[in-house]
Amino acid sequence: MSSPESVAQRVALLGIVVSVILATIKISIGLAARSVAVVSDGFESAADVLASGLALFGLKLAGKPPDEDHPYGHGRFETLSGLAIGVLLVAVGTGICIRSLEQRNDTHVPALFAIWPLLGSIAAKVVLGTAKFRYGRRTRSSGLIADAWNDMVDILSGIVALIGVGLSIFVPQRMAAADHYSGSLIGFIVCFLGLRVIYETVMHLTDTMPGASQMAEIRAVALRVEGARGVEKCFARKTGLRYHVDLHLEVDPDLSVRASHEIAGAVKRTIKKDLDWVDNVLVHVEPYLQPREDHRAPSTIKR
Repeated sequence: MSSPESVAQRVALLGIVVSVILATIKISIGLAARSVAVVSDGFESAADVLASGLALFGLKLAGKPPDEDHPYGHGRFETLSGLAIGVLLVAVGTGICIRSLEQRNDTHVPALFAIWPLLGSIAAKVVLGTAKFRYGRRTRSSGLIADAWNDMVDILSGIVALIGVGLSIFVPQRMAAADHYSGSLIGFIVCFLGLRVIYETVMHLTDTMPGASQMAEIRAVALRVEGARGVEKCFARKTGLRYHVDLHLEVDPDLSVRASHEIAGAVKRTIKKDLDWVDNVLVHVEPYLQPREDHRAPSTIKR
């Protein structure tokens, strides 16, 4: 069975191949058709090649096992690749926007065949973006999800370019500059996406806790283990594709150290077995001194 890392790597590699083909076609046809919007969309696809490359590089590093210098593994490199993608998108979007506005006074009409690569690009990115979201969420890959959002922006930018080209071709008297303005709008869209990706990856890098439902899952699984009386504290932080959990487990204070340790080990193994998004669990054992409704095992709660 393929690991989450290998699946995500294959999807990222497919994204690189598709983006290379689309960028080449759109830039070539855009220049031939004299369409600023199509060329801008082509350069946005060229940035996708770099974005997917960064995602793939991060995933490869994240798949390396822990070592002496990285006892928690190399998962942070995958998150850093998502941050790099966000910065790249902001830079590319700014460049596209500035370049398009500089040429706004050149009101030539693009050739009709400029619309075909845009239609093909939109169709391809719908399929590719959907696949990246699916596997990115399944593997919890920040880099792949960032790349998927990039593909969603490709769809939006393709639609914007298509509208701009269409207006310039079919309403040349009043909308000749629409091709240029749609190119600049594509740049703004790419910048916005880049800022969104930067925000999400920074949240992971600053050890933002997962959602309440995921934390509740950890507690519930821990309390299913025989001998687990309560969970006083529970924290989790993302390191790459999975989470590291710190859990304060309450047990009978009269148990021996050996017995308490065995319960802690069982809790760790059960959480890792039942929750595939958890990479490791550090269990700290504490005495169970008094009942608390929100921490007691389900079997001890009075109805």
